[in-house]
Amino acid sequence: MSFDSFKERSKMDFDDAYFHGFIRSIENWLRLDKTQLLAFNEILKHISIQGQYDAGIQEIEIDAIIGSVNRYADFDNAFLPRQKHTRSRWEKIDRAYLRDEILPPVEVYQIGKYYFVIDGNHRVSVAKQRGQKWIDAHVVKIEVPYEIDRNFDFNQLILKEEQNHFYEKTNIKNLYPDVKIEMSIPGLFDRLQEHIDAHRYYTGEFLQHAISYEKAVCSWYENIYLPLVKIIREQKILDQFPERTEADLYFWIIEHLAFLKAEYHKDFSFEEAAGDFLMKFHPNFVKLSLAKAKKWLKKGH
Repeated sequence: MSFDSFKERSKMDFDDAYFHGFIRSIENWLRLDKTQLLAFNEILKHISIQGQYDAGIQEIEIDAIIGSVNRYADFDNAFLPRQKHTRSRWEKIDRAYLRDEILPPVEVYQIGKYYFVIDGNHRVSVAKQRGQKWIDAHVVKIEVPYEIDRNFDFNQLILKEEQNHFYEKTNIKNLYPDVKIEMSIPGLFDRLQEHIDAHRYYTGEFLQHAISYEKAVCSWYENIYLPLVKIIREQKILDQFPERTEADLYFWIIEHLAFLKAEYHKDFSFEEAAGDFLMKFHPNFVKLSLAKAKKWLKKGH
């Protein structure tokens, strides 16, 4: 096979991988799932490290690679490319595979049974796209004081830490001892704090004087959060999203409310936003939308 043939084939391979990554992102967006790789440095913030050592060259399972040190935004958690700027490097690696060239081992950190790529993200991506199950890796093992096996959920670790930070920042547990705000997606607790900050600002504008952070928390909880959660319960919206929480749905419905206001240039009630959200993101609607999206995209592809 000539160089031009390898080049054309690798271009097609990248387009195929990128297309499948795009389809996958739509699927998971419609289901309110997340597909990004875990960021190694974020994980380090939430675990206790006892030490590390060089474990040498090993053959590791590609499916056990769940994160990256620097490239977590460039690939999804199936190592499909998410950014077009990865094309050149990705195609170069793919051409090496097509020519049966021996590539150097990737470099990874190991935490428990899982791996995070230090160097070699494109090699992992190409190998996985080609159906390869194992890959040679130079492993640096990080020791932690507890067992991290295949059943360990890093997201739950992060969520617990984020929840504790939210409770401490807002003092909401002391203000409302029975409060229980849980999220299923990392990062949303920070967005809740943004909601409180925005509520504090607009309430101050309305009253024509600043209010304390504690009063803003109480006002947000009593006048925004709880009323919307009550609607979620009354309309049994959570029944349609069994993997989610009331706080998840609060967040998505509030975001949907902002979208409706911007789209139609008028106000909508919580009830209207919740009803429209349920109609548009009901699992049956999601399946139909996904089928249409796949059909349309494949025509263009």
